[in-house]
Amino acid sequence: MTKDAAGPVQLATVKVRRWKGAVTLAIATVLLGLLFLLSPRTGESSFRLGDASSSFDLPTVAVPTALTSWVVWVVLAVLTLLALWNAYSYRRSGLWLTIAYGVLAVFAFLVWAAADGLVPVTGLLFGAVSLSIPLIFGALGGVIGERVGVVNVAIEGQFLFGAFTGALLSSVTGNPFVGLVGAMLGGVLVAFVLAAFSIKYLVDQVIVGVVLNVLVAGLTGFLYGALLVPNENTLNRAVTFERIKIPLLGDIPILGPVLFNQTFIGYLMYVTVPLVAWGLYRTRWGLRLRAVGEHPQAADTVGIKVNMSRFWNVSLAGAIAGIGGAYFTLVSVPSFTKDMTAGLGFIALAAVIFGRWDPVRATLAALLFGFATNLRNLLSVLQTPIPSEFMAMLPYIVTILAVAGFAGQIRGPAAAGKPYIKE
Repeated sequence: MTKDAAGPVQLATVKVRRWKGAVTLAIATVLLGLLFLLSPRTGESSFRLGDASSSFDLPTVAVPTALTSWVVWVVLAVLTLLALWNAYSYRRSGLWLTIAYGVLAVFAFLVWAAADGLVPVTGLLFGAVSLSIPLIFGALGGVIGERVGVVNVAIEGQFLFGAFTGALLSSVTGNPFVGLVGAMLGGVLVAFVLAAFSIKYLVDQVIVGVVLNVLVAGLTGFLYGALLVPNENTLNRAVTFERIKIPLLGDIPILGPVLFNQTFIGYLMYVTVPLVAWGLYRTRWGLRLRAVGEHPQAADTVGIKVNMSRFWNVSLAGAIAGIGGAYFTLVSVPSFTKDMTAGLGFIALAAVIFGRWDPVRATLAALLFGFATNLRNLLSVLQTPIPSEFMAMLPYIVTILAVAGFAGQIRGPAAAGKPYIKE
């Protein structure tokens, strides 16, 4: 508040209606209602809660398909109206509303899809977590890279080269841990090239990342045909990580087999996510990293070597993304194949944006995309009337809706993508 001759001047408060999230929920509700209306399904939908590896015998729950689908749809409509009212009243809808809507919408869709069929709940969640693990490591690498000011578009290349080097070294040594270290070095090598061109030679970071993805795809494809195929038994037979079930925790109903019957890389993910989140916000390293990504000139004035900090943190991001690449050949498939990462690096990059450049939020976004990918596989087994072409697009549709519909107009690190030239 300031004063002039006429008296005090009141500062006006500008209110903005935020419609994007509410409108996205409304569109989803309408589409789900049209699906139930135009393609009705009857019978019963069964959900198997138990698991063969669990010590507890849980029942299989059956619900009437049509009635349950429409009842849940009505609840979704109420949540949508609440979101629209909040937007009209200049209020933000709480995160609980979006989460509740998402869970109920998925449940309603599964009830519709599983008419006279069976949904293995534990298997669905286990597959979702497994498919999310490489995405999470890639997203963490993207968060670190962009927080320090370098847009890491080369996550796909780091995945692919990490998968290649992991399979090669694991096959040669017969040790998956050596393969894991090799995958991390492969990711660092790709990140090194990205850092060198974008930081040292000031080349546009997005262009360098795209070129690196194409280069690594071509290089690994050539090496696969020239090196691995003729020597498949010796150079492309990776020794994989075995699953380790944690006593007691692994016997928890539903979640136990999902979370506590993982491989070493899965448990490493449980450690890496909170470690990166803690380090980013609670340590001197994280403070310097964020300062370099937000205001490099100010960081430089207090003695932080901006370009050197960017260089080493981009390399660290590449090592973490390389762990995600190792998952493809040291857990998922015990051999390398051409272009086996199938564009998941770009979905990891979308998780970074949807997660607002935060490690925990990006992890949750990666879990969402992993669930969408596994849901596509389940829908194929259930033989739903949805065309197979649409099911193949499902993970990418979810990605677009998440980034465009819910991420909104968010601002990333101020200096991301901008080279720093010391004056």
